[in-house]
Amino acid sequence: MANYLIIGGDGKEYGPVTDADVRQWIAEGRLSAQSRAKAESDAEFRELAQFPEFATAFAPSAPATIAPPAASAAAADFTGRDYELDLGGCISRGWSLVTGNFGVLFVGALVYFLIEMAIGGLSRIPIIGALVSLGNFVISGPLMAGVFYMFIRAIRGEPAEIGDIFSGFKRGFLQLFLGLLVQSILVGLCMAPFIVILLVKLLPMLQHMDPHAMANPDQQLEFVKSLMPVVLGTLPWLLICAIPATYLSVCWKFTLPLIIDKQVDFITAMKLSWKMVNKHWFQVFGVILLVSLLNIVGLLVCCVGLLFTVPVGFAALMYAYETIFGDPQN
Repeated sequence: MANYLIIGGDGKEYGPVTDADVRQWIAEGRLSAQSRAKAESDAEFRELAQFPEFATAFAPSAPATIAPPAASAAAADFTGRDYELDLGGCISRGWSLVTGNFGVLFVGALVYFLIEMAIGGLSRIPIIGALVSLGNFVISGPLMAGVFYMFIRAIRGEPAEIGDIFSGFKRGFLQLFLGLLVQSILVGLCMAPFIVILLVKLLPMLQHMDPHAMANPDQQLEFVKSLMPVVLGTLPWLLICAIPATYLSVCWKFTLPLIIDKQVDFITAMKLSWKMVNKHWFQVFGVILLVSLLNIVGLLVCCVGLLFTVPVGFAALMYAYETIFGDPQN
């Protein structure tokens, strides 16, 4: 079987890869007939259209019936696999990945960051704010999964592109939406007792609050002081509810990457993520904690630091994902 070297859209050389990999990238739209490549035995690069073995890959095909993604045979093998996460190694490798592919990964993460900021700003506008927030919830899963997919491709040495952040809209949009929706509902139910208790204690105070008096700064200060005992009194409930919420969030951390990468349905992805994470739950939690602390540091640096810590955090999480779910031969 011949191996090939490919010139990606970013001008970098990738490979060697097999002819099966080249066909897959053509099918995914990553390579076109004008993309340049060469076999390992060739002296010069030429357009893929000039390779007889790939002629059929560029031929127009009949429309295929769209079916929901199903669990692949490889997905079933994950449950029998064990792993060991290097917490510091995930962060350091994430840093190396971002600095080595800065143009694509930094800009891709920046585009995602700007989209979320724009949506956050629009959601504060009266009347249309509610519609924008609803729309954001619909696209959040596919959009975040697209960012994960961009980093996964970079980790595997595939030609990652900024446009990959939108790949979730064509690689399992419905499954990604449902995956995030179901997670959010179940994690939210864990926090429901705390929210109910907080509202029960706050509502009587809010009902007796005089909106006109609150224009006075002294009255505002007094109101805040009166709130403190109520908020502090609910902290034990917050901590109790946060335990199962945190546990579930960590267990399902890799649901979206599994859906977009392995093309499985959201139920299969949630089951796989749950089973594999629970083999070493505290290791996965440790990576997530380190990424969170890294982003807190970025936030403290006038928020500008987030532009650099967020991409590294994405890369670190996807290195953990690749350790758990990636091909052991890679």
